[in-house]
Amino acid sequence: MSTEEVASGRTRRLTAVLREEETVTPLELFFDLVFVLALTQCTALMAADPTWEGLAKGLLVLGVLWWSWVGYAWLTSVVDPEEDAVRLVIFAAMAALLVVGLCVPHAFDDAGLIFAGAYAVVRFAHIALFMLASRDDANLRSSVIGLAVGSAVGSGLLFGAAFADGALQGGLWAVALALDMSEPYFFGAEGWKLVPHHFSERHGLIIIIALGESVVAIGVGADAQVDLGIVVGAVVGTAVAAALWWLYFDVVALVAARRLDRAEVGRAQNEMARDSYSYLHFPMVAGIVLVALGMKKTLGHVEDPLKLVPATALLGGTALYLLAHVAFRYRHIQTLNTRRLGLAVLLVAFIPVAVEIPALATISVLALALILLIVVETRAYGESRHRTRQELRHESAG
Repeated sequence: MSTEEVASGRTRRLTAVLREEETVTPLELFFDLVFVLALTQCTALMAADPTWEGLAKGLLVLGVLWWSWVGYAWLTSVVDPEEDAVRLVIFAAMAALLVVGLCVPHAFDDAGLIFAGAYAVVRFAHIALFMLASRDDANLRSSVIGLAVGSAVGSGLLFGAAFADGALQGGLWAVALALDMSEPYFFGAEGWKLVPHHFSERHGLIIIIALGESVVAIGVGADAQVDLGIVVGAVVGTAVAAALWWLYFDVVALVAARRLDRAEVGRAQNEMARDSYSYLHFPMVAGIVLVALGMKKTLGHVEDPLKLVPATALLGGTALYLLAHVAFRYRHIQTLNTRRLGLAVLLVAFIPVAVEIPALATISVLALALILLIVVETRAYGESRHRTRQELRHESAG
């Protein structure tokens, strides 16, 4: 094969065409594992300052990091991540993302400037690859240019926040996040491309990674001598994580993936991907991270009541996760899941009680409530649930 042919082959792989592989590649999994550190550090940031301000800071950082991860999820539905040049750029982005993760606990203090610089590298690498991929697609190029401008402004705001403090600093972070998340509405959904199965699978894997962080939080929280209370708390905490997994992966993830795959290619499919995955998976992940914070505080002192902020994180985080599921379903079929909505309301109402009873009792009530929800839904859907799962498995096998 001549040099010209090799160059031509590389050009084709980097143009704006849908990737041939539908499954997530090992490199994407590698990238996501670096993202694990960022999730862990967000929990650490909030755990170190379990106040409303600390909670807000943790969620702001999580939101900024989430939107950078979303960008790479869209990117690898266009660009082949295993192509050599792309692989090297993604490795560079991973190194920058690692630095970002290391800076998270002090992103609002002395590490703010380093955080902003490393984050800008992560975003610049993403835009550079998208610019390369869009050179033969005018619609995609227009969308990427709009994204580049918004990303530059957002990164600039984070640099400015590094030199501010207090309400001004928090405001700059909030504006940067709001700008990032509103860009798809400013620049439309027509120009983007994606491979539906890959896109839904990638988001399913990030839910698993977030749930893994909740399990890690159990281990981190149980830093004292292991006794009966710690053992029971760890088992109950695992039951909570397992229930959150069940609620997403039993049917919801399968049905949503099929709907995305069958949506009309172009604007309709892109808007569904944007709303259902890029937007509505963020409150799911944020809810899981808040639950991880609550678990960490619970396992630290199982016999003591949770303070208000950790109790809100544990129960409110679960409620946020359930409400995201409600919105997820409504986006697809315009019907409300009243069971999950009702449980979310009850969990929020239980917060005043949670600050008066032992933390172990609170997490046990949460686990029982989630298990009862699963039992009720499983019995209610009955044969239709079984038939749907069988059909979706058969389609996947085909």
